[in-house]
Amino acid sequence: MVCSSASTVVLSRSILLGRHVWRRFFAMEAAATNNKRPLEEVEDESKRPRVEARVRRKKVALLMGYSGQGYFGMQRNHQMRTIEDELFKAMLKADFASQEECDFPHTLFFQRAARTDKNVSAAKQIVSLKLCTDPGVIEQLNSHLPPEIRAFGLKRVTKNFNSKGNCDARTYSYTFPTFALSPVGQEDESFRATPELLEKFAQTLKMYEGTKNFHNFTCKKTFVDPSSKRYIVKFECLKPYEKDGLEYIECQVKGQSFMMHQIRKMVALAIAVVKGIVEPDIVSKAYESNRLDLPMAPGLGLVLQEVHYDRYNRKFGKDGVHETLTWEAEEEAVQKFKEEFILPTIYEGERNGKSMMNWIVTLPLHTFDDKRNVKKDEEEEDGVSDE
Repeated sequence: MVCSSASTVVLSRSILLGRHVWRRFFAMEAAATNNKRPLEEVEDESKRPRVEARVRRKKVALLMGYSGQGYFGMQRNHQMRTIEDELFKAMLKADFASQEECDFPHTLFFQRAARTDKNVSAAKQIVSLKLCTDPGVIEQLNSHLPPEIRAFGLKRVTKNFNSKGNCDARTYSYTFPTFALSPVGQEDESFRATPELLEKFAQTLKMYEGTKNFHNFTCKKTFVDPSSKRYIVKFECLKPYEKDGLEYIECQVKGQSFMMHQIRKMVALAIAVVKGIVEPDIVSKAYESNRLDLPMAPGLGLVLQEVHYDRYNRKFGKDGVHETLTWEAEEEAVQKFKEEFILPTIYEGERNGKSMMNWIVTLPLHTFDDKRNVKKDEEEEDGVSDE
């Protein structure tokens, strides 16, 4: 009796399963019949929908340069004209990225090595992203970029490469007329710096080298904030040269990283020391806990010169797949762009805009004292409130 019941259950299940299988078979047959098209339509290739081939993109390091005048920095800023905005527009026009990818750059794994401020230029900026690596990519990109922004080259990098995170150090330059170093009240465009004056300036710059607490050289940082400590590898000034009746000098600073306005405040304080407005020991005092009233030099002469990837190059540069990020082949194009777009902007700003001359007359107005003794309106003018 039990056996008969079990057999009946098995038979019932087999019948139900068979019905299910047949129903699926007839449904598939009906779908296939409905989807059949006439032979002539199938053979007409022109009527078939076109399917665009998917572009293969690789993780790359893109070398680019730009003149920052007229731009509100490198990083995209809502309703502001920035370098990244122009780059994404060019990528969209060249079909290197979709509108959605340009609106949300993280989908391209986009990252900049350095976030330059308003009006700050760059000779060698590096961005990492996923991009087509076919021949002619740089030329196509440049055809859609304004002339003051150029792409110089790209190199394949590891899939986890990050242009900011893998960066060991950055080198900036600051170029200005040497009359800024003259004694107070004797500023004149005919001024030429003496070897003694240049040596004093060079020694002052060296006081910034090493690991120091630079909370006084930026905004919204306190003495106890660990991120206020930065390591400066080297700070030096090059040989002065003449251009359009003015004598210029270029300073170069290499550091692991920099805070907002840090370099401009470092240069400004060094100029104040050389001019005799303050004693050299003010530099050491600036590393202490008190908040000082320090000036900030104009942004016109500041240029991102180079981004360094020494550790990455040692680890991956000779693995047979990836290249070192040193850009020797692009150096000539970089220097040409710098001479045609970056330096002329600095010279014109000094010759016609009197950038340094207008700022230097305000330098003695700063107290260089503990900001707790500075009036509130002076704090607001300097752009840094008491923290």
